[in-house]
Amino acid sequence: MKPTKQLHQPIINLCKNNCAKSQMQLYNLYCKAMLLVAHRYVKDRFVAEDVMQDAFIKAFKYIDNYKNEVAFGAWLKKIVINQSIDYLKKNKLELIAINEEVIAKPEEEDWKVDYSISVNEIVETIDNLKDKYRLVLSMYLLEGYDHQEIAEVLNITENTSRTHLLRGKKILKEQLKNTSYAEGY
Repeated sequence: MKPTKQLHQPIINLCKNNCAKSQMQLYNLYCKAMLLVAHRYVKDRFVAEDVMQDAFIKAFKYIDNYKNEVAFGAWLKKIVINQSIDYLKKNKLELIAINEEVIAKPEEEDWKVDYSISVNEIVETIDNLKDKYRLVLSMYLLEGYDHQEIAEVLNITENTSRTHLLRGKKILKEQLKNTSYAEGY
């Protein structure tokens, strides 16, 4: 695989040599975006800040593992997501595994919503779902994880991930429908 051209590669290279000034530059370049990612998962701004800080510490500790195969922001984002989920697991978030005998319906590819509903409204509605649905929907829709990756990160089965996605999607559509009706009056 050909390495991608990295805009901030000189700063990243200095970070690999433990340059504190470069680490601060890299932090300043990515902290706002990574805070939004962490906040999407942990839902508390102060906790999100802590999670983000811990993720940056981990990223700088393991920056030699970054091989420029993906954009640095994508590599860092994965660390932030994993750090967020680790926080949730430590705080006893229960992702209930669904009995394997339950057969999930095939995923619908119809994710259409009313054109008048904004992306922000969709994200806000996802943020207000139960954690098990919110995490799977966020990882699947917003972060682009597949069910195998979600299952590994959340320590659930792929079937559970699919079921949470379908149920979460159903709840999301219903809440968005109620939102669009409420605005019409």
